[in-house]
Amino acid sequence: MAAEYGAGSIQVLKGLEAVRKRPGMYIGSTGPKGLHHLVYETVDNSIDEAMAGFCDSIVIALEKDDIVRVEDNGRGIPVDIHPTEKISALELVLTRLHAGGKFDKGSYKVSGGLHGVGVSCVNALSDWLEATIYKDGHIHRQKYERGIPKTKVEVIGDTDKHGTTIRWKADKTIFTETTTYDFDVLKDRLRELAFLNSGVTIIFRDERLENPKEEVLRYEGGINEFVKSIDEGKTVIPGEPIYINEERDDVITEISMHYNTSFAENIRTYVNDINTRDGGTHLDGFKNALTFVLNKCLENNEKLKKQFEKDTSDKSKKGEENKGEKLMGEDVRSGLTCVISMKVPEPEFVGQTKDKLGNTEVATIVNQIVKEKLTLFFEQNPQVTETILKKAMDEARARIAARKAKDNMRKKTMSDSFGLPEKLADCSLKNPELCEVYIVEGDSAGGSAKKGRDPKTQAILPLWGKMLNVEKVRPEKVMNNDKLEPVIATLGAGFGKDFNIDKLRYHKIIIMADADVDGSHIRTLLLTFFFRYMPELIEKGHIYLAMPPLFGIKVGKKPPIYVYSDEERDRVLDSLGDVKADVQRYKGLGEMDGKQLWETTMDPSQRKMRVVTVPDAIAADKIFSVCMGEEVEPRRNFIESNSSYANLDI
Repeated sequence: MAAEYGAGSIQVLKGLEAVRKRPGMYIGSTGPKGLHHLVYETVDNSIDEAMAGFCDSIVIALEKDDIVRVEDNGRGIPVDIHPTEKISALELVLTRLHAGGKFDKGSYKVSGGLHGVGVSCVNALSDWLEATIYKDGHIHRQKYERGIPKTKVEVIGDTDKHGTTIRWKADKTIFTETTTYDFDVLKDRLRELAFLNSGVTIIFRDERLENPKEEVLRYEGGINEFVKSIDEGKTVIPGEPIYINEERDDVITEISMHYNTSFAENIRTYVNDINTRDGGTHLDGFKNALTFVLNKCLENNEKLKKQFEKDTSDKSKKGEENKGEKLMGEDVRSGLTCVISMKVPEPEFVGQTKDKLGNTEVATIVNQIVKEKLTLFFEQNPQVTETILKKAMDEARARIAARKAKDNMRKKTMSDSFGLPEKLADCSLKNPELCEVYIVEGDSAGGSAKKGRDPKTQAILPLWGKMLNVEKVRPEKVMNNDKLEPVIATLGAGFGKDFNIDKLRYHKIIIMADADVDGSHIRTLLLTFFFRYMPELIEKGHIYLAMPPLFGIKVGKKPPIYVYSDEERDRVLDSLGDVKADVQRYKGLGEMDGKQLWETTMDPSQRKMRVVTVPDAIAADKIFSVCMGEEVEPRRNFIESNSSYANLDI
């Protein structure tokens, strides 16, 4: 019999109980992402003080025992008694979800934390928290345990400093996966904040180490330095980024942009320092303005206009219908690197997350400013304008060629057996969640893999010949490449702008190459392709690297012991003592028969694999560009500075 459901069944969660009951609602997850979110929420408060002009130094320290400390030299959280709530303003901020100065435009003109839950959430999800306020000549302190005040706000000394220090230890009963912070993950976000707030010094310390390390992040050039750092090592035009900075209707628009020789578009957008990953009205306004202005520039350049009309016109049509095409958004954004940073007094975000801006008036403001400023810049810099126009025109020609190639590919797919490559040995199950595909180097290894696999869940796609370096070619060359076409067709999700992860035929894509220089090269080329044309595969954790053994150690008639490194081989041989052992070095996967390959590399219960992740997209982008791009000098510098880490198989 069901329990009675009446008024007494309704639970009322007081104070911060709701946060502890459903932490995922407030910080996204209780895994590493949510743990790091505690730091971001606290730092956001200090950044808001910086945006208001009251703070120019922020210290974030990772102490031993998973304790975090965030200090700033802002005004300090108020400690006096609130007129209506009759408790200290500090206690109010730390114990009420929607309490804070962000709602009062007299205190903060713009704020990044307006849509968030702030430091009260950090307090709720901490084993303990300690707030120290330097204000009005005194040091004030209050201590909490799991969101509950354990002391009153006490004066513990005098000072001539001003600011706030929040120190806390995350609650292990909430963050059951880990309470250990990742220095590099935090550094990426803090570096971003330092770029977006020129003149603010962010000091990040790891005090957990025997010799503590410290990163001082300060960028006087602001987002101009941000754009330069993204394209470090690339040839760019103009040499110095195009910079726009204007305030209208209390909305500040700050944009930095330039072009590089690649074909990738890289636009990063921020509102009040929040990374709006899904764009929104500010991005729409910018894109529309850029396309409009460059089409106007082309219209005013008679020579380029005639050439473009000739190249893009449809010869089968006559008169008005045969005028050629206009530049499209994707043409004018090819090779564009841009940072858009908005300061909006009352931002409206789409949905629960802050990934997309919804303020319609912002689109109009950005559109007008960009049209005016870019038109002026292009008029004053005709050589730069012509170079950018020629790049956009080349992209338009390539787009038209790609469209024709895509049509041909569709026709070919219709005539083929479901469009799957001839060499693919597919698996019998059709549920993508249960299926995996091994992309194998060469027919020999492919043959062994086909013999050793589980045919229900494991598909094998052998690759042959020299793989294409996609960093150096246009997208239409990728589509028509006979080495990559089988990969695109096998995965079934399209590529580039047409990629749709919902159509992915396998949820595990495993690159299986020899453990030598050639194998590393093939892995790198494939990863470059996935990173540039199917990045979601890496973001969602679908790409794996198989780890075949380097050696097989055989003692008598016993089954061989497989080891995966020189060190592991030496340890096993030492443990065997004087026993005679035969050591076989596997130079290639083709040397193993199907049974050995299954036992060592393909059996899900025993195999070793590494999932490919990209925690720092900016750093990864830079490394791929430097190592795989056209420019020789940056690659030489990278190799020389990292040569001590090389592991050569000669």
